Amino acid sequence: MKSVVKYLFILLAIIFIVYLSLPAPNFPSPLKDAIRSGEPADLETNLRREYYTDMFRQDAMAHYKEEFMKVDSILYPTYRLNYPPEESYTKIRDQTRSTYLEEIVHPFRESIYVNGFEPKLDKDKILIDEKRWNSKVIVRYYPSNLITRVLIGVLTLIIIYLVYQEWEKEFIGIIRYLKDKRWIFR
Repeated sequence: MKSVVKYLFILLAIIFIVYLSLPAPNFPSPLKDAIRSGEPADLETNLRREYYTDMFRQDAMAHYKEEFMKVDSILYPTYRLNYPPEESYTKIRDQTRSTYLEEIVHPFRESIYVNGFEPKLDKDKILIDEKRWNSKVIVRYYPSNLITRVLIGVLTLIIIYLVYQEWEKEFIGIIRYLKDKRWIFR
């Protein structure tokens, strides 16, 4: 039984390290029928891109989840995390207007934040090139360093192994104690 657990752990560890070693995806493609913002604050970094679009939250998030989940015919595990819009000041950019803020994560790897502003009041409408847009979507990409993520992955595997060994010792000790007291295995 011990050897089965050992080989299973080794197999899962190899799969995990291979997953961490896969190449990082490129910046996701823009939303369909969207135009890129040309405002100076929106051009500060290449890791953040802003788009004016007629898509609402559900469609924008579906687009970015699909873009970020499948990279070069490889399906990555992804998770969507929802944040209060107030956190867009720290995660996206100071002075960011926000209706929603979500993060799409590749565990132990990179992530993207998708911030959307959908004006509710007429005074907040988005009017660019004499066209009224339904929302402004800001995408912030947080890449990860290959060496760092593999190092953290290896350290995580070592900790899992050590915790398992301690758990196994404790479990065997409990079984022996109960056996000596004749509470089990009569």
